[in-house]
Amino acid sequence: MTTTTADGPLTGIERWGIPYPLRWGFVGVLIFMIGDGVETSFLSAYLADPAGGGLDGAQASFATVTLYGVAALVASWFSGTLSAIWGPRRVMWLGAAIWIVLEALFLFVAIPAQDATLIITTYAVRGLAYPLFAFAFLVWIQTIARPRMRGSAAGWFWFAFTGGLPTLGAALAAIAVGPLGISEYGTLVISLVLVAVGAAIGCFAVTEPQGLRPIADASMPNPTSLRRLTEGVDILWRDRRTIAGFFVRLVNTAPQYGFFAMFPFVFGPETPGGGFLTTAQVALLATVAYAANIGANLFFGVFGDSFGWRRTVTVFGCLGCAVAVPLWYFGAIASQSFVVTAILGAVYGILLAGFVPLSALMPSMVELKDKGAALAVLNTGAGGAALLGPLTVTALFPVFGGGGVVIAYCVMYLLVAALSLVIRSDIDPGVARRREAAGQA
Repeated sequence: MTTTTADGPLTGIERWGIPYPLRWGFVGVLIFMIGDGVETSFLSAYLADPAGGGLDGAQASFATVTLYGVAALVASWFSGTLSAIWGPRRVMWLGAAIWIVLEALFLFVAIPAQDATLIITTYAVRGLAYPLFAFAFLVWIQTIARPRMRGSAAGWFWFAFTGGLPTLGAALAAIAVGPLGISEYGTLVISLVLVAVGAAIGCFAVTEPQGLRPIADASMPNPTSLRRLTEGVDILWRDRRTIAGFFVRLVNTAPQYGFFAMFPFVFGPETPGGGFLTTAQVALLATVAYAANIGANLFFGVFGDSFGWRRTVTVFGCLGCAVAVPLWYFGAIASQSFVVTAILGAVYGILLAGFVPLSALMPSMVELKDKGAALAVLNTGAGGAALLGPLTVTALFPVFGGGGVVIAYCVMYLLVAALSLVIRSDIDPGVARRREAAGQA
């Protein structure tokens, strides 16, 4: 049985939204991100342990949060622009090489020597790696996916990405360090092996030819020149829809990062006077929210291909999260119940997936020569979210408390809901269907 679209029949796994030539790439990204996510729950504490990295708490936080976050933000931009110049497959090779080489130095040289400078440097520079590997594959997906399945394909990408980081990665770490009794150092070695396996699959099992070609239009002067790295920036004022898309993506997951920095101080035992959740229950909230989000990524990817990419982002992503954020926080405070808090967290995780079609919408707005730059803008917003979320907590929590932070997040979602109205594409399935309906009328 085949499913027919305006651009030809879909067969096999393509009916589910996975471009057949890239099928192994999704597997590679999942395994790579599982390895990358292993460290999320314990690395800072391990680096601050005298038996581990031997850093003080400030140094460990500086390496794992600040410098790593800045490196990931920079690489998020270059994942798109370098893909436009070299082709996404080569950028994936670069990301994989950086991760494996820097992690080997980190594990086998820096940590045994307890050399603070080398630990901080190798780990921070390794922050360049996962955006280059994973987001270059997202560029590859949007380059070859059929127009009416780009939302579904994006849903599968985010399913693989968030399924690995942090969901299965953190779960693997919990099992390894807990029931299996493997040391933190041994668990980090396991993460290196997983990343190497995922990188090998993603870099070598996918041979689709477009991956080695520049996305930039071959008719342009010097389409493969590194000078095009800076030329791509001008898309921000040539097509202001991309600025709107940047801010939408920036706000998209910012509260997600901020919540889990704040929740121990508003729900957990670190709350003044004691909270209503244990440390383990606070950690479990993240698992519940992410687990709900993973399945919803697939749903909203497919749903967006029917309902319309922009409408899905506006209605379910922006407006849905504007409701879900205060509902989660104030509902938890009012109920003082872990079950209620977990359910409301799952609601937020589900609606957060309403932003998935943005990955299809952004590159579809622009010409071929600008697709890499548009995805670079989108990916930079994704990297910036990891900084904006905790920064909002740092700035507002001491003055306004958790309620003030939540209201700020709600206002952010409402503002980007208005901005999202200008992010339009002629090949958005929602636009196409409305035009067909108007023509029939």
